[in-house]
Amino acid sequence: MDIKKLYSPTDFIQLEINLPASKSISNRALILNALAYSPYEIQNLSDCDDTRVTMKALDSNDTTFDIGAAGTAMRFLTAFLSKTVGEWVITGSERMKNRPIKLLVDALNSLGARIEYIEKEGFPPLRIFGSALLGGEISLNGSVSSQYISALMMIAPYMQNGLKIKLEGNIISVPYIQMTMSMMKEFGVHVKYKNNEIEIKSQLYKPTPFKVESDWSAASYWYEILSIAGKGQIFLKGLNRNSYQGDSKAAELFEHLGVKTDYQSEGILLTPSGNLTNKFEYDFVNQPDLAQTFAVTCCLKNIPFHFKGLQSLKIKETNRIAALINELAKPGFILFEPAEGELLWNGERCEANKKISIDTYEDHRMAMAFAPVALKMPVEIKHPEVVSKSYPTFWYDFDLLLT
Repeated sequence: MDIKKLYSPTDFIQLEINLPASKSISNRALILNALAYSPYEIQNLSDCDDTRVTMKALDSNDTTFDIGAAGTAMRFLTAFLSKTVGEWVITGSERMKNRPIKLLVDALNSLGARIEYIEKEGFPPLRIFGSALLGGEISLNGSVSSQYISALMMIAPYMQNGLKIKLEGNIISVPYIQMTMSMMKEFGVHVKYKNNEIEIKSQLYKPTPFKVESDWSAASYWYEILSIAGKGQIFLKGLNRNSYQGDSKAAELFEHLGVKTDYQSEGILLTPSGNLTNKFEYDFVNQPDLAQTFAVTCCLKNIPFHFKGLQSLKIKETNRIAALINELAKPGFILFEPAEGELLWNGERCEANKKISIDTYEDHRMAMAFAPVALKMPVEIKHPEVVSKSYPTFWYDFDLLLT
């Protein structure tokens, strides 16, 4: 088993980081580019696992696709293949075979698709008989995963009757739905989104040159590092104030944890502000991928917190709520789940393990969120290679702290 051993980095932080391109934007851009039959290559594509498997599937002549642990690829390609004439099989890792996909499959089948489960009902692997889709009107639970919604939205223009989606319940990750809508607009498709209803008429995508922006989710770990260190400065290239990404909210949120953001022409400059809240309370329903970053940051800065809106964390690469509770106990922090989709730390401590070894659960964000623990104490990260899912150069960049 690979283990990354991290020791206290330098006290002086002055870095310039080339962030990876956004995985979320890259995967949507690949699907939209394919739907538009575009001759243009997407510029600045992410080099992460999720994007590579999506690109490989779209460029392949195979009929069976193993997408490993790439959840975005599983959901987007399931929808894409359902409207692509042919017989397809899509499978993944053991964890992927236990991540639910029934809501998306039921929706697609009701719109004219024919998708069957090969092993366990409601879970991959899937056999997909691709054909033209009728479309129509469906109702979806908006509290499960916005990726189901985005997957349906992107293929909707090619449904014979278009598509109307009525979103029910507590709708999570709205910025990701808005990201999909904005990108579809760039590729020439009009989407109407009002009063929890999404309406997309039958129409055609237009080939469009497109460049992917840098990843705000990846940026959050550098905010975390500077917040915990409390001194120095970090310049993050390729980010701007007007972003498609909901995780750009990190800039505003980290103002409460001592980090100031200065927007410049080539990126953003992070510097300490000294402003700290006494307790951090926030509903992460629109930015669930930031929850691990903020949980670790708050604990290491001794700031009690109460997070809500974390329902989707249980169906990510791992059950991230359980993983945070387990792993933050190792450096001595006792967390609770006071209600479904919530996470709480009231300041309660326990004795830290003499040797802190963090399990990553095949989850890239566990590895990256816990790496900054090294600013306070030695720590080991098990299976550090998982960062390749979204930020392949993370350890190279993190090692710059040690020089």
